[in-house]
Amino acid sequence: MPSLRPASLPFLLAALLCASAGAADKPADSPKPSTALPGVSLLGAPLEMPGLERKRQLRLYLPPGYATSNKRYPVLYMHDGQNLFDNATAYAGEWKVDETLDALAKDGKLELIVVGIDNGQEKRMTELNAWDFKEAGKGEGREYTDFIVKTVKPLIDRQYRTLPGREHTAIMGSSMGGLASHYALVQYPQVFSKAGVFSPAYWTAKPAFDFVAAKPVPKDARVFMLMGEKEGPQMNGDVKKMAKVMGQTGHPAANTVLKIVPGAEHNEAFWAGELREALLWMFAAPETKVASSR
Repeated sequence: MPSLRPASLPFLLAALLCASAGAADKPADSPKPSTALPGVSLLGAPLEMPGLERKRQLRLYLPPGYATSNKRYPVLYMHDGQNLFDNATAYAGEWKVDETLDALAKDGKLELIVVGIDNGQEKRMTELNAWDFKEAGKGEGREYTDFIVKTVKPLIDRQYRTLPGREHTAIMGSSMGGLASHYALVQYPQVFSKAGVFSPAYWTAKPAFDFVAAKPVPKDARVFMLMGEKEGPQMNGDVKKMAKVMGQTGHPAANTVLKIVPGAEHNEAFWAGELREALLWMFAAPETKVASSR
């Protein structure tokens, strides 16, 4: 992994801490109207996070037909829950996950349960990184991922009509959440078979390349890597390097997407605009392809 140029480090850190979904709910003195659709709710009280001595709020999206059907549904776990469904809680705009999935359900293309895990505000950069990063602190990503796998997922599978197998379970996030999603897929291939790796902050986790190289994921695992061309040479170079590392492990090209979008920047509007395509590919039949740019 190329070293960080001194001039680039402040910009990248600012992007992660501010523009990349690092803040939590809006200040009370500047209310914004809620944009969450009826399928979105808070999932009970915040849950204890074993090993981290803190709690975390979950947010839940159920597809429009959930209440009137007996169907079981695939599940997508997503980081930065405050920013997924509601402009009132989003830091810099929402992902419009509920709008996108309601439209896909209406068109008969895809129905999912989505579980959003709120970010830890000042703990975000350490919770979403499995490795120590001197500019942020000791990595807590192993414990955070264990929380999703060992606490959150069993709860969701008990309380909702899920399809609990790995073939129906995905994880997705952006920036530090993109890094965390790739880590989760590699660390728990028996739990997840799909990862949406949007604008991944590999530059905060130099060991990630060797980690992925040493632990090839099952060949049926699907990895959708997305990057904006204007996110900078460091992040663009790193995502290309990671795609190459995955190819060298023997992972099939048919199950890997690297999409670099000209003119796109590091923000929720970009990720929201790419969500539909990514989800349709991740959850589609094996022969489905998507246009890549490398």
